[in-house]
Amino acid sequence: MTAIQLNAEIYRTMSVIAEDEGLLKQALKYLKKLATKKQDDTLMTKEEFFARVDKAKQGKAVAMLPNENLTDFLRRQGNAVG
Repeated sequence: MTAIQLNAEIYRTMSVIAEDEGLLKQALKYLKKLATKKQDDTLMTKEEFFARVDKAKQGKAVAMLPNENLTDFLRRQGNAVG
């Protein structure tokens, strides 16, 4: 479906629930959630953030040496740097 066809289908479907305030509130809540996702994919809940932190703690830890620049750090890690 094209964007125009999708828009038409959304409006057609919205007209079905237009008289039901509860359903409209649910639709609005979900549409706002989708719009937020589109705007910023990095947004996450507190639980998602701490789950990522916990997962990262289980992995290999690396640190830059004092006075080391990013290029030297990446080379030391075995990553190719242009």
